[in-house]
Amino acid sequence: MPTQTQQTTGPAAQQQGTHHFVLTLQMPQPERGYITATFTSTVTPGPGETRADVYEVLREQITRAHPHLERANVMFFSLERNQL
Repeated sequence: MPTQTQQTTGPAAQQQGTHHFVLTLQMPQPERGYITATFTSTVTPGPGETRADVYEVLREQITRAHPHLERANVMFFSLERNQL
């Protein structure tokens, strides 16, 4: 699953930098409890993209790769600069 929302080399992309995300989804399973899945990686937002934009792109990519999670509830989402 690609985790880069846009490939750019301009100054705006350099300002955004690489971000680390964690996204946890949970889906009820009749008579079997729940499926919980956590996805984590890095993403480089495109110029002008917001946290909400990145969330929507990640959610779309994840559910495209895992269609059974399309209607899953978001239990946790974090997006932060990937630096110490």
